[in-house]
Amino acid sequence: MPFFQRDEQLEQLGDRLLEATWSEFPGLARNQIALTWVVYDDPVPVNTGGALTPHEFWQRPVRGFAYRGVECIYPASVVKLFYLVAVYEWLEKGMVTQSDELDRAIRDMIIDSSNDATSLVVDVLTGTTSGPELPSPPFETWKNQRNMVNRYFQSFNWEELETINVNQKTWCDGPYGRERAFLGETMDNRNRLTTNATARLLHSIIGGVAVSARRSQTMMDLMKRSLHPADLAADPENQVTGFLGAGLPQTAQLWSKAGLTSRVRHDAAYIEIPDHRPYLLVVFTEDKPHSQNEAILPFVSQQVAAAVRGLS
Repeated sequence: MPFFQRDEQLEQLGDRLLEATWSEFPGLARNQIALTWVVYDDPVPVNTGGALTPHEFWQRPVRGFAYRGVECIYPASVVKLFYLVAVYEWLEKGMVTQSDELDRAIRDMIIDSSNDATSLVVDVLTGTTSGPELPSPPFETWKNQRNMVNRYFQSFNWEELETINVNQKTWCDGPYGRERAFLGETMDNRNRLTTNATARLLHSIIGGVAVSARRSQTMMDLMKRSLHPADLAADPENQVTGFLGAGLPQTAQLWSKAGLTSRVRHDAAYIEIPDHRPYLLVVFTEDKPHSQNEAILPFVSQQVAAAVRGLS
């Protein structure tokens, strides 16, 4: 069972908003979008500053809707949320040492979605570095080390995490040397996430139970996005334009992490709109030309915001 409860009203609204999306974008196939949507009814258990203990938080039921929520999809930069949680766990446990340079990399990984910054974070997490191909025995050791983050998340024993893979760096031009060999000839070792897995991790962050209440708040601070037009115009790569935030009123508050390549366009967001229930929304879209279409995710976001407004 997923971490949220299925709800008849959300099922109807979810089906309706998907049908509206396919009507608006008829070229978008039914297997080219995945979505997970969680609504927070009163008393809202998230964005409380960690007022609930982890045990109390996970006992609070939430209702949600998913479409293809268990399908494994290349996550692009959404995977950086998983590296964010892992690096703060490592710091909390004293497994790595805090430094200004690591802080800068963590910040740039989430705020600017820097792939170079992510490379350093993955190196710090796993004790590995990129470079030329390695002979077999050292390469086996290297691969075992690189899977440390996977083992960490498997230790959660969440069913949503059973099929994910988070052992690869993110790239601009692509991997070379040992990194390319690690992907496999057919790239079968690529990162993969589901919208349900991403939603549960984000749910834990905004619930204040990812690593610790203090670390969760730090993560939320990094994910906070401005919707002000001047701020968006000043930063063309703002992770709002062409993503879920672009479908929201300026009165909304947004915490998010987007992902974009030539073949995918994704976003994972927690949203608060005045006089609406807070909600979490994760949407993945795949394949060209949809990955280059800046209208799909904002349209879905608008549909969800309208649906939340009318919730009973």
